[in-house]
Amino acid sequence: MLTTLQTSYTDTRAGDLAWQLGGEPLPALAVRDLRLDGACGVPGGLRGTLQLRLLGASHQVVLAAGPGDCLETVACLPGRRTPLPARVAERVAGWEYEFAARIEELPPYVFEARAQELLALVEGHPRALAGVFPGDPSAFTALVAHCDDRRVHWRTWHAYPQEGRLVCTRSSLSLPGTGRPQTDRAAGDAVATTTADAQAQVGW
Repeated sequence: MLTTLQTSYTDTRAGDLAWQLGGEPLPALAVRDLRLDGACGVPGGLRGTLQLRLLGASHQVVLAAGPGDCLETVACLPGRRTPLPARVAERVAGWEYEFAARIEELPPYVFEARAQELLALVEGHPRALAGVFPGDPSAFTALVAHCDDRRVHWRTWHAYPQEGRLVCTRSSLSLPGTGRPQTDRAAGDAVATTTADAQAQVGW
């Protein structure tokens, strides 16, 4: 799902983003609700909802399923100046949570091509949400989610064309004892469950 965000593009920077686990949902510009049992095609697996939320040049993901609810925020949060962590691993609400982030710096022609490739892939994805800011087709935030019977994971991209930087994150919530799939052992690995999923994770 691809939408044009009804807001002006503020001059935020990749370095302004902060990470937070927990808290409350913030006002969203676009929302997509996914049912885990139906959207993921895993009868008898995890049941509940996963909500993808666009907050301007940032995002929230809200999970209501399994042993407990979880909320992840990557945004310019008032009073928080800590850079995005390279990696986080902790137990939360009965889940094993992992987060990783990196920032790519790209020349203008590469940045524009990468942005349009990602948006084209996310637009037709059944479990994705992307928002483009008016006036610059390369200024966007995108999320794509995946799940199986014991694990939910998602990827996000935050594009900052004015500085040629693309913030890429990946997150997962796994039931204890699930273990990580062989394809997700390192921060640079892609988690692919279908051909479309693999394509939607271009470059990371």
